[in-house]
Amino acid sequence: MTRVRVTAPRNVTPNGAGLTGGRSAAAPHVVAEESDAGALFVRSLIRSQLRLGLVVGLGFLLILLAFPLMLWLVPGLSDSTIAGLPFDWVLLGAGIYPVIGLSAWLYVRTAARNEARYRDLAGDK
Repeated sequence: MTRVRVTAPRNVTPNGAGLTGGRSAAAPHVVAEESDAGALFVRSLIRSQLRLGLVVGLGFLLILLAFPLMLWLVPGLSDSTIAGLPFDWVLLGAGIYPVIGLSAWLYVRTAARNEARYRDLAGDK
């Protein structure tokens, strides 16, 4: 029995539409290979995504480090309780999740905007 590999033509997307019906997964690579300008666009996208990741990660770490600093600077705050639980536990246990969610939301939103700008520059529809 012979193995047969079945693939779709390059100009057809998985949903069966042509190039006008959807984006091809190989389109960014094709643009990068076509010209020096395409390679510049790809490098610019990679740099902007790296910068975004570093900014969001460092911002998250600064906020995370601000919690113990606040407990250390404000006297008596760590001795207070909320619903029988120490305030520092409540702050780190419940206060950090909105920060994580906000960081993730900002990252995804800005990364999508960066990619949309790249597609506009590269001429991908």
